[in-house]
Amino acid sequence: MIGITILGSTGTIGKNTLDVIGRNNDRCRVVALGANVNDQRMAEQCLKWQPKTAVMADPKAAERLRTRLHEDGMDVEVLSGVAGLTEIASREDVDTVMAAIVGAAGLVPTLGAVRAGKRVLLASKEALVMSGKLFMDATRENRAELLPIDSEHNAIFQCMPAGYCSGYPYGEGPRTDTHSNRTHAQNEGTGSRSADTTLDRAGIRRILLTASGGPFRNLPEEAFHEITPEQACAHPNWVMGKKISVDSATMMNKGLEVIEACWLFDATPDRIQVVVHPQSVIHSMVEYSDGSVLAQLGNPDMRTPIAHALFHPTRVNSGVDSLDIMATGRLDFEPANLSRFPCLRLGYEAAQAGGTAPAIMNAVNEIAVAAFLARKIRFSAIYRIIESTLAAMTYRTADSLEIVLEDDAKAREIAERSVVQEG
Repeated sequence: MIGITILGSTGTIGKNTLDVIGRNNDRCRVVALGANVNDQRMAEQCLKWQPKTAVMADPKAAERLRTRLHEDGMDVEVLSGVAGLTEIASREDVDTVMAAIVGAAGLVPTLGAVRAGKRVLLASKEALVMSGKLFMDATRENRAELLPIDSEHNAIFQCMPAGYCSGYPYGEGPRTDTHSNRTHAQNEGTGSRSADTTLDRAGIRRILLTASGGPFRNLPEEAFHEITPEQACAHPNWVMGKKISVDSATMMNKGLEVIEACWLFDATPDRIQVVVHPQSVIHSMVEYSDGSVLAQLGNPDMRTPIAHALFHPTRVNSGVDSLDIMATGRLDFEPANLSRFPCLRLGYEAAQAGGTAPAIMNAVNEIAVAAFLARKIRFSAIYRIIESTLAAMTYRTADSLEIVLEDDAKAREIAERSVVQEG
């Protein structure tokens, strides 16, 4: 039986993970659940899944949960804060950790899981965006296993050759030494990087990262100024949380995914091409040096990558319907428009710059998206705030978690002031 901790259990990924577990409960058990503030949903999950421990990041929510569970006569340990989340991510009776806490809040507990040598199912791309080198070094040093949950990165992983283990240079397997052959964003940028030999050894020419284009793929650019939060959150293909839905609408999610793919697959940004594919049937592709292109197809349902990673290398029932390729009818592709979606351009630039640039960009994006959802700024102001903050800050070598978090905090302060100015 696989012992599982779910960080972000009350969110979309968490709920889908529990659905997959429910279909395969002879293979795994829920040891612990962690979430942010939704204590009511957490109480319902505790009642159904009977975890040993439940953690709320917010202390007040933890106290409410403790009261709810006591009234229901449930003997579930309740913890709070980042320390509590880190504890359930690293405890001995846990084999696998689903890391699905959105944003920078998930970095420390996810890193804790890696340092404890767990199999980490990475659904929160911010951990790699903020601290790529630190995160990947910790993965190797602690013999952790890192499997991607983002539909695109999971698709790429499925299309990679056997032996291309996420987290390790191709052909080398798990490493315990503290030296890596990576130079990507080792905080000197990626322009002079030689580690693309990892892809070359695997016979890979490039990675094709697909994007739906979001709800505004064909909207005239002059209309972007009037976009509302409701429109931005109405994704045509995927059911997601508000923050990631807005990221999809600006295509910042794809900028973050480029950075994540660089780290996961040991690639420079120029070897990753974003391809707009509005049907979201092909989730990503890998092109090989012999001209072959392998693609992973399926219905747009997060239970597919969750089931793949959770029980890898075994395939299990995920609850996802078979893809009706005849009904799909057609598959369209077009290049990503960096003029229409400047946030994607900023993602490529941050990946190339390296250092703390990705962490800064991620922090500002979180502030700007929250402000947009609160109707404090316009949709078109999101990228302006990110771009101006990146220009105002000096990127540093991200050789410690303290430096990453310091630049994250400074970027948020600058972004908050920009929000007031834009408002």
